[in-house]
Amino acid sequence: MADHLELLAEMPAVARMGTQERLKHAQKRRTQQLKKWAQFEKDGQGKKAKGQKKRRRATQDRKVVFPENVRLLEAASRNDVEEVHHLLEKGVSPDLSNEDGLTALHQCCIDDYGVMVGLLLEAGADVNACDSELWTPLHAAATCGHLHLVELLIQRGANLLAVNSDGNMPYDLCEDEPTLDFLEVAMADREITQATIEEARSAVEASMVKDIRRLVKEGVNLDTPLDHKATLLHIASANGYLEAAELLIEHQASLSAKDQDGWQPLHAAACWGQIPLVELLVAHGADLNGKSLLEESPLDVCPNEEVRAKLLELKHKQDAVMKSQDKQKTLLQRRTSSAGSRGKVVRRVSVTQRNSLIRREQAKEAIVWQRQQSEGELEDEDGPADGQLPVQSPEAEAAAPEERNGTAHPHPFHPKRPQRASSYRLAAQEDPAGSGLSKEKAHHTLADLKRQRAAAKLQRPPAEEL
Repeated sequence: MADHLELLAEMPAVARMGTQERLKHAQKRRTQQLKKWAQFEKDGQGKKAKGQKKRRRATQDRKVVFPENVRLLEAASRNDVEEVHHLLEKGVSPDLSNEDGLTALHQCCIDDYGVMVGLLLEAGADVNACDSELWTPLHAAATCGHLHLVELLIQRGANLLAVNSDGNMPYDLCEDEPTLDFLEVAMADREITQATIEEARSAVEASMVKDIRRLVKEGVNLDTPLDHKATLLHIASANGYLEAAELLIEHQASLSAKDQDGWQPLHAAACWGQIPLVELLVAHGADLNGKSLLEESPLDVCPNEEVRAKLLELKHKQDAVMKSQDKQKTLLQRRTSSAGSRGKVVRRVSVTQRNSLIRREQAKEAIVWQRQQSEGELEDEDGPADGQLPVQSPEAEAAAPEERNGTAHPHPFHPKRPQRASSYRLAAQEDPAGSGLSKEKAHHTLADLKRQRAAAKLQRPPAEEL
């Protein structure tokens, strides 16, 4: 088949051709194209066949090999007794487990494979093997209500007092009545009392408390990361070990330490529903708004509604306390910044006001006294001369009040002027010439004298006042 350049070169010649010639030329080129395409497919199929042969050879030479624990667990989950027996004969351990600590015996107790359980026990499988959450095969069989497996495990020495990470024993998890009756009878036969049960429940925490005291005595850092970077306080919080947590907090264990997921101890306590631990951690300052690597707060990882309600209650209380403390700090800062200057200003203003009030009172007294003086001068023009006191008879004395009430008009500033006692007027009349009171001042009352002194103070020159 012609290539592209060849076709372009023959275009002028094709243009000069007639219709029939062009048609023949096109048919010729099409025949060449089909031959070329057929050859191309033939060559391609040959290459493909060679490639497939090579791949088959490579596949035959390659073998997929699974780890022994995967092979054992996979065969046990299929209840393949022959395969499991073959693996055990080859020396594979019956206690191999997956990443969660689950053994073949755990899986068979869950699936109720009685023959497989017997085979594994005969091969020496640990009847008290624990997974990552401390569940034993007896926990699994009791939870599922497989009575015949419970009987077999107990005959082989299963621990009736085994406690998982939630603090539950096998009989705590059993809801099947016949299975539960058998467990209780077995516990009674072994003379297990309530005291024994409580001691077993607290054994793990007691051991942890003992270890913490030893670490404190040795001076070891209590915040040293353990598995998954969790600290001792993470473990105590997740398992509800109140005594261990109190001991750790007493020796300054960090409340904000984070594990590999960014969880703080409060996250662990909230996630596993440990209300006493939640209250303890918050009371000592744990952050209710702390975030994990996934931006989750303790409230976000809490699945239990009761614990969520407690967390919300504590959060509202903490927010109220923080708000009150901030308000008190603000008020204290304001008082501290303005205490000195403001106190001085108040004292200066009070002294000024006091002096002003005194001056106003003195001015009022002086005005009243001056008005009274002017009234006295008007009376002296129409009445007796200055320095003379009219001596009235007893009859005139008796008539004087009626006269005043009938004819005399009260002064607008003093509508009811007090009457002077006759003894005071007599004393003023008999005053000898050399006494301290002049005749002009003899008819003044004590209040008049005070007003006179106040007016005199106002009339002093400024230099004298200073």
